[in-house]
Amino acid sequence: MVIEGILPFLSPGGMRNAMRIASEMDDKTLRLTGLVSMLLGVGMLYLVN
Repeated sequence: MVIEGILPFLSPGGMRNAMRIASEMDDKTLRLTGLVSMLLGVGMLYLVN
């Protein structure tokens, strides 16, 4: 929860804009973005450990 809270704390306008853009994406693009995000997160965890 701390990591998810960093962006809205530092830039509420940027977060609002990112949410607006995400809400306008079609399902396929949003799913692909989520998949890439998850894979990058797993890769970063692997590198850290």
